[in-house]
Formats: sequence, C-alpha cells, structure tokens
Amino acid sequence: MKEIKFSLVYRDMWQSSGKYVPRKDQLAKVAPAIIDMGCFARVETNGGASEQVCLLYGENPNEMVRTFTKPFNEAGIQTHMLDRGLNGLRMNPVPADIRQLMYKVKKSQGVDITRIFCGLNDVRNIIPSIGWAKKAGMIPQATLCITYSEIHTAEYYINIAEQLIAAGASEICLKDMAGIGRPATIGKIVHAIKTSHPEIPVQYHGHSGPGFSVASMLEAAKAGVDYLDVAMEPLSWGMSHPDVITIQAMLKDAGFKVPDINMKAYMEVRRLTQSFIDEFLGYFIDERNRFMTSLLVDCGLPGGMMGSLMADLKGVHAGINSYLKEHNKKELSLDELLVMLFEEVKYIWPKLGNPPLVTPFSQYVKNIALMNILSLIKGQPRWSVIDKNAWDMILGKAGKLPGKLDDEIIALAKKHNYEFYDGNPQDNYPDELPRFIKEMEEKEWDRGKDDEELFEFAMHERQYRDYKSGDAKKRFEVELENAIKEKLNKQSIELPDLRALMHPNAEPVIAPATGRVLWELDFIDHSMEPVNEKIVHEGEIICTIQTSYGWEPIRSFCDGRIVSVEKKQGEIVRKGQSLAYIEISAKKE
Repeated sequence: MKEIKFSLVYRDMWQSSGKYVPRKDQLAKVAPAIIDMGCFARVETNGGASEQVCLLYGENPNEMVRTFTKPFNEAGIQTHMLDRGLNGLRMNPVPADIRQLMYKVKKSQGVDITRIFCGLNDVRNIIPSIGWAKKAGMIPQATLCITYSEIHTAEYYINIAEQLIAAGASEICLKDMAGIGRPATIGKIVHAIKTSHPEIPVQYHGHSGPGFSVASMLEAAKAGVDYLDVAMEPLSWGMSHPDVITIQAMLKDAGFKVPDINMKAYMEVRRLTQSFIDEFLGYFIDERNRFMTSLLVDCGLPGGMMGSLMADLKGVHAGINSYLKEHNKKELSLDELLVMLFEEVKYIWPKLGNPPLVTPFSQYVKNIALMNILSLIKGQPRWSVIDKNAWDMILGKAGKLPGKLDDEIIALAKKHNYEFYDGNPQDNYPDELPRFIKEMEEKEWDRGKDDEELFEFAMHERQYRDYKSGDAKKRFEVELENAIKEKLNKQSIELPDLRALMHPNAEPVIAPATGRVLWELDFIDHSMEPVNEKIVHEGEIICTIQTSYGWEPIRSFCDGRIVSVEKKQGEIVRKGQSLAYIEISAKKE
C-alpha cells in the first residue's frame, strides 16, 4: 500500500487569495493548531513574495520566518520555501552572491527545503542553487514549471528532470501554477521519474483554478508521487489549492495509505485563519479569487495573479469605453474585455516563445496582451507597447525561451536595434554584497543574526529602506484605512441604493489609475472640497489624478450633473474605484 504524505501550503494559500500574508503573532497562534491536525509531513512557511510583503506592512520578515518555522522544527515537521532561482525572492534577477547568502540565512532560520524554480525551465538558473542549498545544509527541491502546449510535453519535462537530478537535485517538484497541467500528462511525468529514480521524492503542487488539480493529484498518486500540496478552508479551492479533506478521502478510497485528520484541530486552524481575514487580511482579498473558472484552461494564466489582473482590467475598462463612446462604437462589458484578454494571451503566447506563465513571465505576457488590446481598439498595430522587462525576456536575458520566437517578433527586435543574448543569464548581474555591507556599516545598521538583515537589505533594497525609516508602516496604515472604507462603501451599495432610487440615470466616473485626486477649481467650494449638483458637459475635465507616471485628466462621459462625490480633494483613489456619480441629462440614441 503506497503512502502519500501531505504538505500544507499555508504561505501560498494567502498569496493565491490576496496581497498580504499573516503577521508574526498570527503565525505563532496558528502553528500549534496546524501541528495538532496530525496530517502534515511538511508546511510551506515562506518564500515567493511573502517576505517582501511583510516589509511592505512594516514588519521584520526574519522574525516572521523564525517564529513560524520554530514549532514545526520542534515537532519534526519539515518546512519549505519557494525560491525563484535567478530572481531569488523578488521579481527581478539577483546577483549570485546574494542568492548564495539566501540559503545560509534560511537554513539558520529553520527552513529545511528550498523549492527552486525558473519561470522558463532553464536549468542554468536552477543548477547553481542546488549546489548552494546543499552547501548550506538545505534540501534542494528542483522544480518543473508545468504548463500545456505543443512544446510542453511529458518528454520535455522528463528530460529537464533528468538534467536536474544529474546536477544533484535531492527532490523534484511539479509546480502546476495555473492548474492547467493535464492529469494524464502529470501521471506520465511522475511515473517516469519514479521509475528511473525511485529514491528521489516527488511532490506535486497544483492550483484549483480551472479544475484539473484533483484529477491530477489522483493520477500523480497512482504514478508514485510521494507528497501532495494541499490547502484548507477558508482558503482552499478557488484560485488556491484543493482542500486536504477532499484529497485525503479520495486517496483513502483509492487504497492509498494516508494520515488521519484531527478534525477538532482542523476547525481551530479554520477559525484562526478566518480571524486573520476578519482582522485585516480580508480587506486585500479579491472575492473573485474564491471562485474557480474554466476560462483559464486555454489562456493558462496562473490563479495567483487573477486579483491584480481584474484590478487592472477595471481601470482600463473605463478608458476603453470612453474611447469607444467618443468614436460612436459599441462599448464593452467587463466580461467581454476579460475574454478578449484571455484570447489575446492565447494568441501571443506561442509568438513569444511559450514562456511558462508563472512569476514574473505571466505578468510580462499579460501586460503585452493588454497593451495590444488597447492598441487594436485605437486602430494601432499589435506590439506597439512592450516594456523593458518583457523585452529582456524576449531577448533571452532571463534565460532560454522554450519555444521559437515568431518572425514578427524577431523583426521588431531588429527594428529597435536590440541584440539577442544566449549567454548565462547570471552573468548579466555582478555581485553586489560589498555595496550593501559598506552602507550598513556607514549607517551603523546591525547585519543581524547569521547576516539575515544584510540579506533582506540586499534582496529587497527599496522595501527594506522603507521598513527601516518607518515609511512602510505609515503607508500601510493609510492603505488599510482606505481598504476598509472601500469595503464599507461596497457594502452600502449592496443595500437598497438610495442614489439609484433618487437618480436612476446616474452612472459612476471610474478612476483609470491609482493616485491622488485633484479636483478642478470649478468643482470645489470655498473650503476646497468638491461639491455635488455641478452641471458638466461631455468631454469636460472634472479632475486630474496624480499618478506615479504623470497626470491623468478625468473627463465627463456625458452632459449631466454631478449628484455624488466619492473622493475628496487630495484623497488617494485606487484604479477602478468611483470618483463621482453623474446623472445623465439626455442619453444619446
């Protein structure tokens, strides 16, 4: 009877749902209850963006990691982290000396296993980390980023696994970040690895998004998988991962040996997790991430980015419809725009060399697709706007693309006089630790136990500076206050809407970007506050948003009068929020 062990991806449960992760004191509360559940051989405690977002709300991530790993270390439960290979714990490449320091620091903090992945499956970005992790005493779990295309076959992944095992990988993980890996293919990959290397533990990680992951887990189990990543309520399913209760019951019925679940402890972890949501984390969780959607099957975008994607769409949606209206064209619903984006991603993905849609390459491809839609609507050609990071991916500076670039993209690169790069990606990023050591000495900053503060400074330079100055804490408090207000506003809209009853023709003016609202003088009173009952004309500028990249003038979309102002002079508005409501005086036929 084959034994299957479970790993609770507590870190990823949060980051697949919203922006922030629990604080140190919250993690200290929940860890004993997770242990009491008695069904987990492993727990994911940190990695990915968790330490960066910890800095963003003004707390020390090193203390957070040590606090969370300690009880699991004492209970004999292995801890693991997510490691982005060349990118370390951030979105952009990291010098080799900082990458190497990471393993020394994380081992000293109680992290047992590092899950090393490259978003392009380029083994050159993974193999150095295998050696550094082993030298530090960690278990290097080399990772295959699973996606679905003509290129990403079972044989493709089996070949990569063989290279990683030959390079010294202690374990292999199948990271199905979008959950679009087909179950039969997952089974073939696991079977091949376990047949050739029965001594190598294999772990499967699959997001729930499009709905394949439960079947994939069963196929992986039948093929000989050793560990399965699971979640639990209230953060299972949706864009997260299958719940441990369902997977345990399924495998038990199939004849596998699986651990029992202490349901009293399960309910306590569930209660505590919900209390963290209620306290502050829930204000940053998009409700859409609670739902699964088969729309992800074709486009392959990962569930973890759906929240930010929808926020982007809401902001762009108003701008697109404003343009369409000005040119007497049919406006788009948000659902229509969402489907357009998914179809555009599906269309451009093979042209861009089929990069697996995982951090950061999923963001690059999504951004190109969104800019293409905007360009096409305005009668401009595709590829009119491609940012620098996306060009670095296209040119090979982040690693070798799995597929062949379309001739159209190659011609565009030549037109811009860009040079393609086929060397080792790490060579583009020289060592930097001496610079950070020198500055810490000059500022008399403590390098921390086992150089952990030096590591955080070097890995997350800008966020660490804001943490040390206190700016991060202040900014987060403002962000939380605004998020609470936004939720209260949404709840009030769900009640009988007096505005809708009194002004049936009123429609919102939506902010196309995040920034500070500056109302035009004609729209404010003597106290510098914006006023209601102001007559406006179509195309008239009513306010301006000061963004990080410049000024966005906001124009009235109709002739009418302002009947409600949602943002005061100088307040911060988030992309997609309402600035004001205008009662339309006469709709055009």
